[in-house]
Amino acid sequence: MFSIRGKRRVTAALGAAALVVTTMAVGAWSGGHHPGKGHDGGRQVDLQLLAINDFHGNIEAASSLTYPGFEDPVGGAEYLATHLAQAREGERYSTTVAAGDLIGASPFLSAVFDDEPTIESLNAMGVEVSSVGNHEFDAGFEELERIMHGDDDFEGADFPYLGANVVDEETGEPVLDPYWIKDFRGGVKVGFIGMTLEGTGDIVSKSGIEGLEFRDEVETADKYAKELKRKGVNAVVVLLHEGGIPVAEDTGHDCESADGTSTGMSGPIVDIAENMTPRVDLIVSGHTHQEYVCSVDDPAGNPRLVTSASNYGRVFTEIDATYDRRTKDIVRSTVVGSNTVVTRDVDADADQTEILDHYGPLAAEAGNRVVGYIAEDIKRGATRAEEFPLGSLIADAQLWNTQDDGAELALMNPGGVRADLLYDEGTPGEATYGEVFTVQPFANYVVTVDLTGAQILTALQQQLPSEGRDTTLVLQVSEGFTYTWDTTLSGTDQIVADSLRLNGEPIVADQTYRVTINSFLADGGDSFHAFAEGENRLFGDLDVDAFEQYIAEFGTSENPLAAPELGRITVLS
Repeated sequence: MFSIRGKRRVTAALGAAALVVTTMAVGAWSGGHHPGKGHDGGRQVDLQLLAINDFHGNIEAASSLTYPGFEDPVGGAEYLATHLAQAREGERYSTTVAAGDLIGASPFLSAVFDDEPTIESLNAMGVEVSSVGNHEFDAGFEELERIMHGDDDFEGADFPYLGANVVDEETGEPVLDPYWIKDFRGGVKVGFIGMTLEGTGDIVSKSGIEGLEFRDEVETADKYAKELKRKGVNAVVVLLHEGGIPVAEDTGHDCESADGTSTGMSGPIVDIAENMTPRVDLIVSGHTHQEYVCSVDDPAGNPRLVTSASNYGRVFTEIDATYDRRTKDIVRSTVVGSNTVVTRDVDADADQTEILDHYGPLAAEAGNRVVGYIAEDIKRGATRAEEFPLGSLIADAQLWNTQDDGAELALMNPGGVRADLLYDEGTPGEATYGEVFTVQPFANYVVTVDLTGAQILTALQQQLPSEGRDTTLVLQVSEGFTYTWDTTLSGTDQIVADSLRLNGEPIVADQTYRVTINSFLADGGDSFHAFAEGENRLFGDLDVDAFEQYIAEFGTSENPLAAPELGRITVLS
């Protein structure tokens, strides 16, 4: 149970001038028990935290789950469970935690059963607590409650989902448990505060979170760290579904990643970690799908560990620390973290295999149905800040599906495209329902609205970073709609106002157009607030159904669908 490239040991030492980084050679230890560890008597005991994040229902050991530097696929619940079990061996004070997005945007095998297989998998894997993430709200708060507590046919999660900053907007009280206390034995207690990002309300469908408010992460952590202290719990860990991006330049934050690259850190987690109360001993983060183990100074100037374990169960984090019985706290100078890639050179976990064997045939019956044919790979972009063929194809499908409703153009959010449509996936050239579903798993509706030319321009300008979002998101556009993006200009001027064309004709500011978007965008999701102003809304099919119908109509075995050519957006740089 070790990374092929070795275990990076990142230690946040109190009072140290710099982060101490040591590298243990491959095979230097095994069985999850570190040399010199294991004392559990007297004043101090050794704690172990194992952490994952952004699992997104990836229970199956799919061939598409790869990791840089590894020739063979990685991940899969059968192997993640085994790695975690091996890591726990010899550890008397161990718990397994998560930082949200365990479900939602899942592959077909989990999504088609409303992510129940994933919850069963996590239960069997030994996850004891998780924060909610934005994707836990994909199907609305009522469905999240069902996931947590179950129903007549489903037992629900064995672990609590925490949401300290998710409150009733009228009462201000949390609608989820704000924290959970792990009582190991002999009075050893650790408090876990769970939160999703404050911006969750901007990136999920508004209809499912009506009446909920998502509050500031720093203020919330301070509030509940104080409450835990009043209960005699001084050891505090934050599980936060917000993260950062490793960068090559020196930002003053010492980081390590599984490939051995020392990096700096950027992104929202930096400001949060630098301002979060020193009562918090370490932060397990997520959301950005990145892999890092970093040290970020707390407000008192003391180094504090901040971790993230990539996504899809490809990596897990191990955090070791010493707990002092007298102070009832974690000794900050002993906190050590490392990330391990989940290789498949271990035995498959039998409980996970049983879950997969149960759901696999049921999913295959529905998912293997061929809906159409493609001539080549039709892919997403390398980032969400670019035009890409699969996004264009989906926009075309939504326009075609709603033309009887008067639709003239369609716009698609890049984050709603969750997988590539690959020629060689399964039988070459066949596009199955399972593959189509995995591309668009959110069950959004296609919605046709009235927007003026001025509102369309505003929506395009909202692709740029703003107060509600610090990243660029490029809307994918249907055939016949074109415009120019001039990156040499500043601010919203980058979207060249007089370049907007529909079928070659200029978009007129005060003229009304019928525009198709999905229900997520129609609610102003991803901070595209202009779409929420759309009038004369007409709801149509589910987006995945519209996509399926388009592929069936235009992707025949004799004339399979090709990837749309790029260039609907002209980028000047």
